[in-house]
Amino acid sequence: MNFEFSAEQLQLRDTARRFLADKCPPAAARAVLDGKVDHDAALWQGLAEMGFLGVTIPEAYGGLGLGHLELCVLAEEMGRTLAPVPFSSSVYLATELLLSAGSETQKQHWLPRLASGSAIGTLAHAEATGAVSNGSLTTHLEHGRLYGQKLPVPDGEIADFAVVTAQEGDDLSLFLLDLSGAGVTREAVSTIDPSRRHARIAFSGASAEPLGERGNAIAQISAVQDRAAVLFAFEQLGGADRALEMARDYALERKAFGRQIGSFQAIKHLLANMYVAATLARSNCYYGAWALSTEAPELPVAAASARISATQAYQLCAKDAIEVHGGMGFTWEFDCHLHYRRSNLLALALGSLSLWEDRLIDALRQSQAA
Repeated sequence: MNFEFSAEQLQLRDTARRFLADKCPPAAARAVLDGKVDHDAALWQGLAEMGFLGVTIPEAYGGLGLGHLELCVLAEEMGRTLAPVPFSSSVYLATELLLSAGSETQKQHWLPRLASGSAIGTLAHAEATGAVSNGSLTTHLEHGRLYGQKLPVPDGEIADFAVVTAQEGDDLSLFLLDLSGAGVTREAVSTIDPSRRHARIAFSGASAEPLGERGNAIAQISAVQDRAAVLFAFEQLGGADRALEMARDYALERKAFGRQIGSFQAIKHLLANMYVAATLARSNCYYGAWALSTEAPELPVAAASARISATQAYQLCAKDAIEVHGGMGFTWEFDCHLHYRRSNLLALALGSLSLWEDRLIDALRQSQAA
C-alpha cells in the first residue's frame, strides 16, 4: 500500500494549524480545565465559520461535502492544540451516525445545525466498562419512551441531542433524543481531563425517535466506531507529535553541568523511544486513513491497529515528556500535564486499549477465514 495525503489536503492541514495556533493557545485548554467555561465557545464558532464542523456533511445540508481524509488531517491538528471543544463527540460520532443511519427528515433537521455549530451532538452508548452487547444494557424502550442511564457521555452536559443505544425487546436499537426535552437529567462527572467534559445522563420516560434499522444497533455502532477509531488515532497522533516536540525543544534549551541535557544518553534514549512510537503510530494511522477513504474491507483491522498504536504512542510521549522536563515537568505552569491528561482520557474515548486489542484479534481471524 502506497499512501500519502494530497497537496490540497496538506494545504488544509496547514490552514488548520495556523488557525488553531492563533485561536487555541494552551491558555484556552487551561480556561476549561480551571472550570471557568465548559468549552471554548469562540473557538467552536470559529471552527464552524471555517467549515471544519461540516467537512463530511454534504453541501445540500450546509457542509463542505469533502471526505474522511480531510477530517483526518483536521483531527491531527485538533490533537496538537488540545482543542477544548466537543469536536470528536459531535463530528466523529453524532454526525457520522446521522449520515449513515438518519432519515431524510432527521438529516435535514440536524445536519445544517451541526455544520453551523448551532447544535452539538454526542453518542450515549456505554453504561459501564467493557464491550456493549445485546442484553448488556439497562437503558430500554418502554411504550415508546426511554428509561435508564448512560455513563460516561462525552460532552453530554452541553450536547443538544444524543444518539442512544437501548434495548428494544430482545434487540438493541438506536434512538435520536433531544436532550432539552422532558425526562432527561444530566449531571457532570469528574475525569482526568476536565477540558473534555463528560456527564451522566438519566432517562425517565424521555421521548425518542428511532435512528436507522430497528434491532441493528451493534452493526451500526461498530461501523461508526471503526471510522471514529481512525479519527481518534489521528487526534492522538497530533498530541504525541506535539509532546515529542515539547520534549525535544526543552532538551535542546535546558543545560546542566554546562551541557544541553539533550546530549545526555538517558535523554537521547527517551526521545528516540518517543520518536519510534510516534512514527509507528503514523504508519498505522495512514493505513487506517487509506482503508477509511477507500471503504476497504481491511478497515476493521486498520482501524484497530491505528487506535492501538496511537493510544500507546500518545501515552508514552506524554509521560516521557514529563520525564525529559524533570522536576519542572510536574509543575502546573508547564503544559506537560495537559497532554498527559488528554492522552489518558483519549485512551478510553472509544473503549479501553484491551477492548481494541480484542477487536483487532477478532478482525484478523475474520479476515483470515474469509
